[in-house]
Amino acid sequence: MKGKRIALLLALLLLLPLTALAESGLYVRKVDNLPEDFIFGMDVSSLIAEENSGVKYYDFDGQEQDLLKILADHGINHIRVRVWNHPFDTQGRGYGGGNCDIDTAVAIGQRAAKYGLKLIVDFHYSDFWADPGKQMAPLAWKGMEIEEKTEAVYQYTRDCLTKLRDAGVDVGMVQVGNETNGRLCGEKTWFNIQYLMHAGAQAIREIYPDALVALHFANPENAESYATYAKKMDYYEMDYDVFATSYYPYWHGSLENLSQVLTQIADTYGKKVMVMETSWAYTAEDTDFSGNTIGEGSAVVKNYPYSVQGQANCLRDITDTIVNRTKNGIGVVYWEGAWITVGASSWEENHQLWEEYGSGWASSYASVYDPADAGKYYGGSAVDNQAFFDPQGHPLESLKVFSMMRDGNAADIQPDEIEDVTVICDLNAPLELPDTVNAILTDNSRQAVPVVWNLTPEQDAQMHAGGVNQYSITGEAGGMEARCQVSMVEYNYMRDYSFEEGGEAWTFTDLKKADELNVEDKKTDSLTGTKHAHFWSAKKDSVEFTLEQKVNDLPEGAFKFSISIMGGDAGDTDIYAYVKVNGETVGTAPMKITSYGNWDTGLIPEFFHPAGAGVTVGIYVKCQGAGNGAWGKIDDALLNSVR
Repeated sequence: MKGKRIALLLALLLLLPLTALAESGLYVRKVDNLPEDFIFGMDVSSLIAEENSGVKYYDFDGQEQDLLKILADHGINHIRVRVWNHPFDTQGRGYGGGNCDIDTAVAIGQRAAKYGLKLIVDFHYSDFWADPGKQMAPLAWKGMEIEEKTEAVYQYTRDCLTKLRDAGVDVGMVQVGNETNGRLCGEKTWFNIQYLMHAGAQAIREIYPDALVALHFANPENAESYATYAKKMDYYEMDYDVFATSYYPYWHGSLENLSQVLTQIADTYGKKVMVMETSWAYTAEDTDFSGNTIGEGSAVVKNYPYSVQGQANCLRDITDTIVNRTKNGIGVVYWEGAWITVGASSWEENHQLWEEYGSGWASSYASVYDPADAGKYYGGSAVDNQAFFDPQGHPLESLKVFSMMRDGNAADIQPDEIEDVTVICDLNAPLELPDTVNAILTDNSRQAVPVVWNLTPEQDAQMHAGGVNQYSITGEAGGMEARCQVSMVEYNYMRDYSFEEGGEAWTFTDLKKADELNVEDKKTDSLTGTKHAHFWSAKKDSVEFTLEQKVNDLPEGAFKFSISIMGGDAGDTDIYAYVKVNGETVGTAPMKITSYGNWDTGLIPEFFHPAGAGVTVGIYVKCQGAGNGAWGKIDDALLNSVR
């Protein structure tokens, strides 16, 4: 067996388009056709707050060094910084997140220019974080009418860029807004948003005429939304060069979808496209006593190991997608690759530094601006486990991937991690665990290896007697830990109960012409698996539909039916689960929509099915909408025998 494996690895090495073996153990496949001017960017907006908190960075020789020189020496050519209008309270205490005002951007930009790095300026037009969930206007602009706010955006953008120009900063690109999915600076209509974007773009052209103007959006897994954003920009004749997207692979769908969405925009409108934010974890562990965005057990898509090699493979695949499968792709920017812990002793010690220097994602002082989020959940870095530096500031081997992608690096292929396994078991059937699991190799390929599970007969019996539940079982495979998630379930007579097969067994009947009724692939919005039924509509009183399935070959007997829903902006609703036997409604269960992540389950506890009768189960949804319409997700339709 060992000899066969060595032969297999040697054969693989001969087939791979790599150049020469290097001292690094990092395996990197060459990215063909990689342009010399391709943008390899790094967002380091937290840098000065980190340094003020005592963080030091080191090169690969163990010498303390300016972070920006380390990045420049390893293939980074652009530095990205966010700019908030005034991230401070009335006493001058910073909101956190790096306290990133224009003075911070100037200081980082001057250091970047010293090492030949261009700056990407990311205007949020907010006093603190702006993203799809919140786009609040700065306090100084609160209550402004759109005409006054448009002038404020123009003057503010112009003043900030003038400071950068006068300081000798080499600005290569400027963003007009950050993740502006239909909102910007407190505005919620494209008619008003376009005025602000025009004003920002005008100021950029005047101060940095050679800089690229970028618009930045998020959630590319929603292809229809991206098509809408691009169409709106064309309709309003927006002056911009780059359609940029965030792409976090654990949230934002497949690389295939990413390339298709961006290529369609490039083809249709002739714009350059790029990934403006991305990242991946090198470890599942938290290093700063403040929770992370992703880690072991997170409800995310995990296509790569949480390892140094997994981090490198992820970035390499994204780059290859933008270079070789996306029209007009010009770059990839990694988000906050140096935002590491400010201390390794305790939360209390770190908290003091986060509060004093703003080196955590938010300080308690941010409550005056963002009481609902930052005011409650302030803390440290949520991405310390996604950095390219360890907790002591020493670079990881994965940092070398930026330069290695140009030629490749043929390191020996080794097992990196055992791929997690998921098993669904009927409570009335034996539990069958797999005999083999996949070892993920450093080239991101898979190889089956035998596994021994740590499961006793007593534990098996307890799982079968414990009702519907989930369990985690560990084992050993190839000298590494294996993990299996077991879901104990009742037998479900539904086809495609959680929409993982694409929803072909289901029928949408649209009664009010909603904007979107479809099956969506997004794990974080799913109750089970990665897919669910999705609805959204922009206008009030435009959501009314049924989603149902005809169930074939159901035996005679008593059954129960349930289905779950969650969503938002629903306003007045009429929602219920239902069961029909031979076309006659025999049971309903009222349901409601409250807020994101809060699932409501409609249960019809018992109905009788005569032999040979036709059965249809489903959900009726009607939402008046609050403001601009309603949205929601439907998942986990269960049809179980009760006796």
